[in-house]
Amino acid sequence: MEKPDQIALPQLPAPQKKLPRAVIVLGLVSFFNDFASDIVIPLIPILLATVLAAGPIVLGLIEGVADAVASLLKLWAGRHSDIMSGRRKGLAVAGYALSNITRPMLGLAGSWPLILVLRSIDRVGKGLRSAPRDALVADATPPGMHGYAFGYHRAMDNGGAVAGSLAAAAVLTWSGLSLTEVILWSAVPGFIAVLLLGVGVKEDKENKKEEEDAASHRAASPAELPPLRWSLLSLPMRRYLLVLMLFTFARASETFILLLGHELGVGTVELLLLWSALSLCKAATSIWGGQLADSLGRGTLMLIGWSTFSLSFLMLGQVAGSSGLWAVSIFYGLCAGMSEGAERAIISDYALPRERGTAFGWYHLMVGLAAIPAGLLFGSLWQLQSAATAFFFAGGLAAVAAVLLRMWALPARKLNAG
Repeated sequence: MEKPDQIALPQLPAPQKKLPRAVIVLGLVSFFNDFASDIVIPLIPILLATVLAAGPIVLGLIEGVADAVASLLKLWAGRHSDIMSGRRKGLAVAGYALSNITRPMLGLAGSWPLILVLRSIDRVGKGLRSAPRDALVADATPPGMHGYAFGYHRAMDNGGAVAGSLAAAAVLTWSGLSLTEVILWSAVPGFIAVLLLGVGVKEDKENKKEEEDAASHRAASPAELPPLRWSLLSLPMRRYLLVLMLFTFARASETFILLLGHELGVGTVELLLLWSALSLCKAATSIWGGQLADSLGRGTLMLIGWSTFSLSFLMLGQVAGSSGLWAVSIFYGLCAGMSEGAERAIISDYALPRERGTAFGWYHLMVGLAAIPAGLLFGSLWQLQSAATAFFFAGGLAAVAAVLLRMWALPARKLNAG
């Protein structure tokens, strides 16, 4: 019996071994941006719990609002990049620049509301860049390599997180710099990311091999794009996005893992090392998972990823010490990395080239609509009940989402093909 996630996909040529230059450079951009980001972000739950005396609800509010702000902008940014005939680079540069100007200022924040404001502005930058950048990756990559390309991109993203958290841990351990000074130094790799994107990535229309496509893009007018309506999305896309939205309610911010470690008595430097190890595990399996998605099917990898997410969070609810936290986090990271490329590659499967920005915008919007209630729900269950209750709830909801993905969302591809 054929796998439902493979039925509607056309037979694609065997993938090339070498990724396009633009994809390589975009991966390096993400590496340096996340290098900068993960000098800062793992320290936020620790700052909130110690210096600013704020609890899980505040952490959930900050992360939920930040993610929602980013996601709500992503639909506009993706759509705008399509309206601009595929000229996506300007939005991406603006987004990376805004984040890397704002993020170092978190070290100067003296209250959690100010952290909320700065974190939200940081995510405005993410909102501007993410959908156009994902569309740039898809534009530059042959269809049979989309899983590989997005897997590589997620590997570089996670690799930057490893470097950033390790750098922060090393500096805090062996230098006399304060926490504020460490956060301010994150501006350096952030500047490198913006510079790389500015000089190293050409618009798709500038590449000679894409001249004919570029000509058609330039000739296209905004009126030729279909109206921005939910009902005009394909049935498989709508079902997939709805199930993904449900899964987002379970996918609590990974910073809660650090907060759990803090409550278990794990030290700040060890928590930074744990964060680095988690990112390293995701980076180690991202490219391999993307290649498996191209050969076995995107849906198969998604089911593996969501099922193991559920198991990981159920196990986190039973963790009682540092060693258990390390073991579960490593397992979670290895499994999460396998499916990260597939999650975005599915979107590129559904979208026409001239509508890719809009498609990725819808993807990020649906995730964003669930972000604030998801963060608040997880944080409230933690603070009003217990950490175990919050992790058990998330694990159970992820299992329900995985079942719906298999039984309802993926079969829609077969219906669409018929």
